[in-house]
Parts: sequence; C-alpha cells; structure tokens
Amino acid sequence: MRPVRTAFAGALLGALTLAGCGQSPAPATPEAAGSGAAATSPAASGAADFPVTVEAGNGSIAIAKRPERIVSLSPTATESLFAVGAGAQVIAVDDQSNHPAEAPKTDLSGFKPNAEAIIAKKPDLVVLANDADNIVAELTKVNVPVLLEPSATKLDEAYDQITDLGAATGNKAKADEVVAGMKKQIDELAAAAPKDKKLTFYHELDVTPYSATSTTFIGQIYGLFGLTNVADKAPDAAGGYPKLSAEFVAQADPDLIFLADTKCCAQSKDTLAKRPGWSKLSAIKNDQVIALDDDVASRWGPRVVDLAKQVGDAVQSAATE
Repeated sequence: MRPVRTAFAGALLGALTLAGCGQSPAPATPEAAGSGAAATSPAASGAADFPVTVEAGNGSIAIAKRPERIVSLSPTATESLFAVGAGAQVIAVDDQSNHPAEAPKTDLSGFKPNAEAIIAKKPDLVVLANDADNIVAELTKVNVPVLLEPSATKLDEAYDQITDLGAATGNKAKADEVVAGMKKQIDELAAAAPKDKKLTFYHELDVTPYSATSTTFIGQIYGLFGLTNVADKAPDAAGGYPKLSAEFVAQADPDLIFLADTKCCAQSKDTLAKRPGWSKLSAIKNDQVIALDDDVASRWGPRVVDLAKQVGDAVQSAATE
C-alpha cells in the first residue's frame, strides 16, 4: 500500500463503510411575510429539528440538540459542513482541511487523532473520516457525539453524507439544496459529453505511479463521461488502486491523462514527457494532459462538481481532435 497523501486516499485504501442518509423531522418554516410575527432565524429553525438520529458509519447516532462546537477531522467533511451552512458552528478543523479558507485550521490530525487534544476543544460534535487509533470509542466514552463519515465509494454515498451533516447540524434544508444542485449539474455535464469516440484515459494518483480503476469513487466519476479506464486491465487491479509500470501506461497509450499529483509532486505534461517511453504518448503529443487540483480530485464533497466539469471539458476537447 502506498503512502497516504490525503484523507480521501487514506480512507479509500482502507476499509470502506457506507454512511447512510440522516433522518430528521422537517425544518420549521418562517412565518408568512406581513403577518406581524418575526421570521424564524436559521438557528432557531435548526434547533427545532432536534433531537435527531443520524445513520453514520459508526451506527445510529443520537444528537440531542443543535451542535455549536463542531470539530471536523476530515477535509471532505469540513467542505461539506461549510457548504450546508454549518460553518459558524465549526470551531476547529484538522491540519489537512484547507477549504474553505475561513475554516478554523488547527494542528489536530485525522490520521493520528489525539483524544485529549480533541476533548480540550469542548466539542459537542466530532466528524471523522476514519476510526484511527479507536478514536470513536475514546470520544464516545466521554459522551462526545461522533459521526464517522468514511470515504464514499459512489456518488450516492457522497450525497448521503452531505445529507447526514445537514441533519446533524440543523441545516437539513440547505443540505438538501446542495445535494439537488450537485445532482443536477453532474447529470447535465455527463449528458452533454460526447461518448462516440470511445476515449481512453489514465488517472495518476502519485509518481509511483498508482492509479484508480473504475470500481473506485474517482473511477466512477470518469465512467459518467463514457471514458475507458486503462487501469482496469492492470495485473493488480482487483484492489481498485493498482501500482502501474511506466511500460504498462506506455503500451496502453491513453487518449487522456489526468494528473492528481500536481500540487504534491509538481507533475505536468513536461515531467511526464521525460519518463522512459512516454514522450510519444498520444495524450502528450496531442496536449491532452489535464492538471487536476490534488484536493478536489481526492475528496468526495460538494467540489466533486468542479472535478466533473473539468473531466467534461477535457472530453469535449479530445473529442474535437
């Protein structure tokens, strides 16, 4: 197993657990305008939704009241919390959470969580992507509600997790809006993609190089656009993340190459061209090497739409060649 660079990679390369959709009562609605009664504030409306039970990776989690001191130890969860309107409730995030910029980043780690350091933040909700060092039990025994939201293996799981976080934080309506918007945009992007050219692609996770097959979350995103994944035929593809050889990629000669190691490893079309046997690859000769943002390509939150748009644009460009 390769070294882990991101929360997404770490969780995906470990055991994957489905996090179910959160359940909560319908939110209270503001009084009609002009009725003389004050409109219900978002906080008051959210508070009315509690208590609530959320089905997460660690089971049915009961949350008694609207959390106001959330600690997120998952970059994906951090992005989702802010997207659903819970940003003001988040008081600390892990050292890998770098989006949005206003997220209260700390030195807390999601990979090596320290129970004492987390508890010192006085959280009333902790969100995690993996149960490293039995941290869920450590926090639960001191009565801190914990939501384990592991890496998604398909889009529906990503949508469910955003719904979970909306329900758990009293922001269900906004979460539903975010999910509906994501579905609409991704469906439209996929429908618009030309699929008659049967284009092939290679997705690079790091310079080892490791890739991802069609059975993975990232592989399924590409599948929406009718692309054929060269990694599916790798000798060790069964685990979903095969380690490829330079010769394998050269022989496959993909039409498109997507690089998810531009920030971590400074990879580009020029660096690929210097690899043995790669300078004549079709994707390099035809300028079809797409530099992805490592973070966007490794998380399963709202910015999946940004990734889908970049893939769709690349397919459109390659199809016109």
